[in-house]
Amino acid sequence: MNYSQQNLHSSIDEWDRNLWPPFTQISTSKPPQEISNANGALLFRKDQPPLIDAISSWWVTLHGHSNPYIANAIALQAKQLEQIIFADFTHPQAIKLGKRLSQLTGLERLFFSDNGSTAVEVAIKMACQYWHNIGTPKYQIIAFEGAYHGDTFGAMAVGERNLFNAPFEKLLFPVSRVPWPSTWLNDSTVEEREQKTLKKLIDLLEKPTAAVILEPLVQGAGGMQMVRPSFLESVAKIVKESNTLLIADEVMTGFGRCGEIFASKAAKVSPDLMTLSKGLTGGFLPMGITMASEEIFKTFLGSDPKFTFWHGHSFTANPLGCAAANASLDLLENDKQSYQAFKAKHLPYIEDLMKNKKVKKARVTGTIAAFDINIKEEKGYLNTAGKLLKKYALENGVFIRPLGNIVYLLPPLCISESQLEHCYKTIKNGLESLY
Repeated sequence: MNYSQQNLHSSIDEWDRNLWPPFTQISTSKPPQEISNANGALLFRKDQPPLIDAISSWWVTLHGHSNPYIANAIALQAKQLEQIIFADFTHPQAIKLGKRLSQLTGLERLFFSDNGSTAVEVAIKMACQYWHNIGTPKYQIIAFEGAYHGDTFGAMAVGERNLFNAPFEKLLFPVSRVPWPSTWLNDSTVEEREQKTLKKLIDLLEKPTAAVILEPLVQGAGGMQMVRPSFLESVAKIVKESNTLLIADEVMTGFGRCGEIFASKAAKVSPDLMTLSKGLTGGFLPMGITMASEEIFKTFLGSDPKFTFWHGHSFTANPLGCAAANASLDLLENDKQSYQAFKAKHLPYIEDLMKNKKVKKARVTGTIAAFDINIKEEKGYLNTAGKLLKKYALENGVFIRPLGNIVYLLPPLCISESQLEHCYKTIKNGLESLY
């Protein structure tokens, strides 16, 4: 069966009259399906078979849906303390989480916010104010081409300039950029691309720079574009030698997604600032965190109010979110194999897919597997191949959300062997239905 673009369209009258979904053009998309409940890797629909959640519901559901250990931790905390203003008070769950994340990241100070985008905003502001506080203001920010760091204004500024943020172009601060030398299995040309990037980075850093920001090992929304750990080591060395701060955006890559507890650790990189969200609470509650070194933190101390970090959110360090995060860390610490051994699960299926001429640039990092659909149609987020494959997968019990012509799997750690096999089988069959 061949699918065409017309199968993707719907009438606006089919949609809920009140809800406005993210990243969706309602005029040309089918209405969302209602999910009544979920468990493990499965999403349950009314009067339809369940779906395997192969992308962890936008990369947040780390251990699986409705995990009883995390649910119980939240329930217990809700009966004790559900919310408190963190500017005036602290609480046991925040203290515990701060100590644990400091030990895991090597960064001593933890600042809470609400989500990944706000965590990035905090990191950018900290980096710029750090230089201001020590009396040597620096304003250049260097980011990588293809990056995505969120949808608030600062996060948009350091992300790739594209269709998503075009209406706000004149409101975004200038950012210098270097290429992202993505690689894939059997790639024989990566070293040349890496050297070009490193040279450009060195050239840009001749200008005083506040910070370099990157997504360690994998650019997420930019297309699951992966780089080698050795490349990141070189970047970190160059940044440090230039007296510049390094921001590691681990919103997507953190908490085992790249085969280690943090991608920075897998790449042997020690950033000055780190942003966390998504898998932080196991997918149960929204929460963002920015980790900072003690050196940065100390520059915000003093009797003069100008040194203060004037930033905050209503739900900063929400006790329920902290309880969920601590419970999720318990699960990760008690079963490191669940993420350290996940790459080996992906590889046989990816290697099989590589035999298909429609598959190119297949790649795997930790729990993340991806490839490009080899098509004549223009590449990019608006490419329809991924939407057609998504439709086929939904009809066969698998939920994926390709990025244009880029297909990826990023399942919860609890997915079974048979469920993972079904995901790959569905993708393989779906590719045959295209064009």
